[in-house]
Amino acid sequence: MTRIRAEEAPPTLGTDPFAPDVLEDPHPFESTLREAGPLVYLSAHDVYGMARYEQVYEALRDWQGLESGAGVGLSNFRVVRPWRARSVLLEADPPWHDAPRRVLADLLGPRTQRSLRARWTDQAAELVDRLLPKGAVVEFDAVSRLAEAFPLRVVPDALGIPEAGRENMLPFSDFLLNAFGPRNDLVRAQAHRARELSEWVDAHCAREVLAEGGFGARIWAAADRGDITPEQAPLVVRSLFAAGVNSTVHALASLLYALATHPVQWDRLRAEPDLVRVAFDESVRWASPVQTFFRTATRGVRIGGHVIPGGSKVLLFLGAANRDPRRWTDPDAFDLGRDPSGHLGFGFGLHQCVGQNLARLEAECLLRALVDRVETIGIAGTPRRRPNNTLRAWESVPVRVRTSRA
Repeated sequence: MTRIRAEEAPPTLGTDPFAPDVLEDPHPFESTLREAGPLVYLSAHDVYGMARYEQVYEALRDWQGLESGAGVGLSNFRVVRPWRARSVLLEADPPWHDAPRRVLADLLGPRTQRSLRARWTDQAAELVDRLLPKGAVVEFDAVSRLAEAFPLRVVPDALGIPEAGRENMLPFSDFLLNAFGPRNDLVRAQAHRARELSEWVDAHCAREVLAEGGFGARIWAAADRGDITPEQAPLVVRSLFAAGVNSTVHALASLLYALATHPVQWDRLRAEPDLVRVAFDESVRWASPVQTFFRTATRGVRIGGHVIPGGSKVLLFLGAANRDPRRWTDPDAFDLGRDPSGHLGFGFGLHQCVGQNLARLEAECLLRALVDRVETIGIAGTPRRRPNNTLRAWESVPVRVRTSRA
């Protein structure tokens, strides 16, 4: 490990970023972290942290100095987890990262999005019509009935997996991201299902299980062409199980919560429905479903006047960067009048989310269907968080909507 001089050492904070109270409401801690400096030593887990936009942005770009290949969780891959396969995208750096990413970038690109738009628009309208009759006041849980229901229908259909067992997708991906943090009570509470969920996913990455024409079958076809190896193919399919649903589900839940608690913004969206994509990206900036990711310093890395010793784990606070007042005006406000582009909710650089535009398309289809039907939306009960070491998620958001008669 690189040795550093005392004058190069950053300030120290003893707060555990994975403590229950911090996970429930991270904003006070994030503010403290940003004000402490561009780099902070977090003694609770012997890691370094960055929470300011400028430093997080640069760190996400610096894959040579701050690698993903050692794992984007607290533990390096030298710590073996039988259920934990290395992600060929998130946890591999060039050159091993390049071919799988090219395959997925092509698969999930503009041509695919154009082919899915009409189908997803119809499916969103069908879901909203079934849930929200015209000229009615309806109360329901926006998480289970919309934010989960829509992605858990359209993404598995596109992936080409059978309907039986689809309910395993979200618990699998939620546990996987939970386990990027320390082995605390949150991880222990779910650990009994880890092997079962992983085995179900692995079984559904096999060529013979995947429907012809779906994303999964097309990934295997890429292996047949030699674009990736046969060994990589199931891991690329697995990456869609891990990341293809959870970020969209939690982003949609946060968006619906934001709109239900900001009636002026809902009225603006109804008046200007072309703002649906702005609304989605602003909610990702404002609520950042993926809050943190780890990197590992490959050498001594200088941040400002401080040095991260080589071999150290570095925790990047994406959610804190997305509310940094050095980058955003009135960052704690949810505001459809702002340009949220440049947020780090989908990462940045080499490892940014390859499916982020597909997530935007899902949100656009569902939100347009709601704008067409719903006049008002508000909170109807007490929302409940779903605590997770990596995600900022809702378990339940009870809402009351009044629908139009037209």
